[in-house]
Amino acid sequence: MKDSCTVVIIGAGPAGLTAAHELIKQGTQPIVLEQADRVGGISRTETYKGYRFDIGGHRFYTKVGEIQQIWIEILGNNFLKVPRLSRIYYNGKFFNYPLELSNALSNLGIINSLLMLFSYLQVKIKPHPVEENFEQWVCNRFGKRLYATFFKSYTEKVWGISCTEIRADWAAQRIQGMSLKRAVLNSLFKTNQTKSLIKEFYYPEFGPGMMWEKCQEIVTSKGGTVHLNTTVDKIYHQDHQIQKISVRQENQTFDLQADQFISSMPVTALILRLDPPAPTAVLQAARSLKYRDFLIVSLIIDEADLFPDNWIYIHSPEFKVGRIQNFKNWSPAMVPDSSKTCLGMEYFCSEGGELWSMSDSELIEIASREIVDLSLLSNINKIEDATVIRQLKAYPVYDEEYRQHLQVIQDYLQNFENLQTIGRNGMHRYNNQDHSMLTGLLAAKNILGEHHDLWDVNTERSYYEEFTKKD
Repeated sequence: MKDSCTVVIIGAGPAGLTAAHELIKQGTQPIVLEQADRVGGISRTETYKGYRFDIGGHRFYTKVGEIQQIWIEILGNNFLKVPRLSRIYYNGKFFNYPLELSNALSNLGIINSLLMLFSYLQVKIKPHPVEENFEQWVCNRFGKRLYATFFKSYTEKVWGISCTEIRADWAAQRIQGMSLKRAVLNSLFKTNQTKSLIKEFYYPEFGPGMMWEKCQEIVTSKGGTVHLNTTVDKIYHQDHQIQKISVRQENQTFDLQADQFISSMPVTALILRLDPPAPTAVLQAARSLKYRDFLIVSLIIDEADLFPDNWIYIHSPEFKVGRIQNFKNWSPAMVPDSSKTCLGMEYFCSEGGELWSMSDSELIEIASREIVDLSLLSNINKIEDATVIRQLKAYPVYDEEYRQHLQVIQDYLQNFENLQTIGRNGMHRYNNQDHSMLTGLLAAKNILGEHHDLWDVNTERSYYEEFTKKD
């Protein structure tokens, strides 16, 4: 490993590798450090006995032209165009998602449907005067009864806290542009413009990890370096400059110096590794930011076809599983034997909590029982094999206090002249893959002489504008 370089990038997920890809195109050869044994971050593709599965499903769809171009540059024609089919399971019934009016009316019944309409009209006449939390935001757009049916239980399952403790910022970022009126119009006239509800998407033949493994090859073939199984232990700074970082690789420790540093590691970990330590208020803010962790139980089933969905949301609170992926319906190549099916039973949890602390065998037993109880598999004996993958810090939590803590950290980090933080965990923002890539792209462009405020990149603007053009 070299002891000096121009640019060091911490993290080889979509944000870090996009930055490396842009730099290498412009003749700068970065060193990329990744703690895991493979690239891709939470967009990696795991493998087990030839079966491939995502850490959550990762659709490739964007309205940012430059990100679309990067995907094409890296993978060329190795994309499948996948029709989207997803449903919501609630109260023993499956609801099409996005909403289809006839299906929803049939499942809800005329009385419940009329009560939901009445609840919606009530809130249109007298909306909640403030929208500080998730519940207030959603109720003002859908009415309280529809919120209670289709938003509350699933959202609380994902985050592990009450919807009244989740900031409205998260709703505005993730489901912006949606309302009951728009949903009905989309259903009637098939004119959906909401990004999260697109009807088809692109997907690499062998999963999203294929994209980032190919990107790694491009970076290293042109003189860049990607080190796996490498941990950043200390970040030394002086006079608003990062001087060097201390990294550990197997049993060896190295110091790396660079002119510029880009970090996509969790911003909380970044703060705690600074030497000299950050001010007390900044340390306290870093320790106060929260994350939601995630695990997936992949079930290998001796059935060729179980259900047609790419994924299903499980809203009913009596089930612990939050979402079920059917990887074969993303790409046939994800399953090596066409007579089998591989399902990803996704559980949202917290490190040290009940689910997280269960053994693999206990988790497999729960997942196996739940897939049968959901009537998605008729015979538990059809499950031939299974494996469990755990993912720490999958989702930054938007709780009541996150904004003030993040602002303290942001103000402090902006004092460093040669450090940029990017990506979902580097900015503690619930970004989609393309949004994370955009922060990496702009960070690289800043090093190459442009001037972009990465903290000004928000989801809505990044989806609908060419962000690298001046307003």
